[in-house]
Amino acid sequence: MDLLHAFSLADVSREHRRGYPDRVAVIDGEIRLTWPQFDDRVNRLANALTGQGVGPGDVVLWMGQNSHRVLECLAAAAKLGAVCGIVNWRQSADELAFVIGDAGAAVTIWQESEVGDAVRAARAQAGSPGRWLRHDAEEGDPDSYQSFLAGGSPDDPALEVDPAAAVLMLYTAAFTGTPNGALLSQQAVLVQSLVMANLQRVDAGYTYLNCGPMFHIATLMTTLATYLFAGINVFTPRVDAEELCRVIEAERCTGAFLMPPTIDQILELNAEGRFDLSPLRSFRGKPEWNAMITVDDSPWATRPAGFGQTEVTGMLTFNALGGECAGNSGRPSPMVSVRIVDPAGHEVPPAETGEIVARGPQIMNGYRNRPDETARRQAGGFHHTGDLGRREDDGSLSFVGPKGRLIKSAAENIYPAEVEGALNSHAAVKESAVIGVPDPTWGQSVLAVVVLADGIDAGEQTEVELIEHVRGRIASYKKPKSIVFRDEPLPRLGWPIDYDELDAAYGGGGYPGGG
Repeated sequence: MDLLHAFSLADVSREHRRGYPDRVAVIDGEIRLTWPQFDDRVNRLANALTGQGVGPGDVVLWMGQNSHRVLECLAAAAKLGAVCGIVNWRQSADELAFVIGDAGAAVTIWQESEVGDAVRAARAQAGSPGRWLRHDAEEGDPDSYQSFLAGGSPDDPALEVDPAAAVLMLYTAAFTGTPNGALLSQQAVLVQSLVMANLQRVDAGYTYLNCGPMFHIATLMTTLATYLFAGINVFTPRVDAEELCRVIEAERCTGAFLMPPTIDQILELNAEGRFDLSPLRSFRGKPEWNAMITVDDSPWATRPAGFGQTEVTGMLTFNALGGECAGNSGRPSPMVSVRIVDPAGHEVPPAETGEIVARGPQIMNGYRNRPDETARRQAGGFHHTGDLGRREDDGSLSFVGPKGRLIKSAAENIYPAEVEGALNSHAAVKESAVIGVPDPTWGQSVLAVVVLADGIDAGEQTEVELIEHVRGRIASYKKPKSIVFRDEPLPRLGWPIDYDELDAAYGGGGYPGGG
């Protein structure tokens, strides 16, 4: 490794203890740690983990709520070349058991409060591989996180760590039938943090309230940007509107991950101005909210979101980049290459729909223990997102929907998600699903299964109207050849539509590849 030009996530707290020796790094309830104090704890944990046999590539699993200790675990893993996996503590015992078995962690740190019953049930199913530490146990407990950490030396391990090595693992949705642990590298975290800090105006004066779930990349993007720029990360175990108000006022938080239901709760309990929330920079909302906080005028808050997923360390494209645009997902991050491709991997022209693929330093290294799925997702030197998009004439990007199946009509590729989007934009449609049915001339033709909105009658004219509606929004060859109106809701597998059941009910088949 070229040490002269190397910089890793492991170097962040090393540098901040020198550059900001008197500044607070983290706040968690009564705990307040300066950068030297934080880095000492990281070193202790790293050395204690080394004593447990943890080394490069090994997993340290966090199975609890938000805490400054999550950041300690990530920073310690970075110094060892290990991987910090942050688990969704809201999962069922069965789901947690799967993660325990799949991750094969060398050390698992768990929590009793709110999570303990599910964790114990999961361990009964999956066993307890590696060392288990309880982070909310009393210090005298030999299996407590604090006792384990106290046993480590405060000296920096000073190991050579590859910045391209994985450091963070987050489990994704079960798009292949089971969740997959996406492995994100140290350089991926650093690159995304630089971009997010620029768009959110994060600097050493920024104080971020970690109230969103830290097992989700949407929360972690700002956590890590704040960490990189030596801001203050404040932690609260979970969302509680009154506690959030108290912490925002007490710690003068400038940022927080707040969803609309939480904002509504805050508006109700703080209607009389009980808490001073003016330090908080937040998205513009209702007039009473705008009067309560400081309206954020950063690029991210002015034009938020874009397109992203866990596998790209958060955001791949940003509405905040490049000014006004025709696409619904903005333009790519300056650190990635994005293409829209057909099933053969060839780039399609503007205005044509294809799969969104990308490459660059913020793309995941792959999935843990999934070599075949990793190879499939990284075919041709690009990460295949599994989502459909379109390059607009002005160069911006539009997200269309999940790729799902492909319908092949003669030589044309038709993605059901695109047709469904056009159908669902009609006021008469409550929900729709598109399947391919065998066609002796064209190979397949498009059949739409539609549930109409309440009070709308199905009939020949309605079918004609909906087909013409689709024709006016996407290429004519993609429109349904016929529509079946369904009285009952579409069948679903949890949230996703059960297309196999629709195929069986309405004669679907003939998909490319024999499906």
